[in-house]
Amino acid sequence: MVTDRTAPVETATLAAEVEGLLEPAEADGVYRDTRECSSALLFFGLLLISPPTPRPKTDNR
Repeated sequence: MVTDRTAPVETATLAAEVEGLLEPAEADGVYRDTRECSSALLFFGLLLISPPTPRPKTDNR
């Protein structure tokens, strides 16, 4: 009878990898400057409330 002695070690390694994927450690956050975010928000807000571009006049004769 042949027994595989590496199976418990591989199973433990696989179980540790699965646990790590299920509960990942917190990633390093990217912190943005508040002034940078507020200026971008203001810019996009101004784009939304700006008047639409004028349409070319059609020549109706």
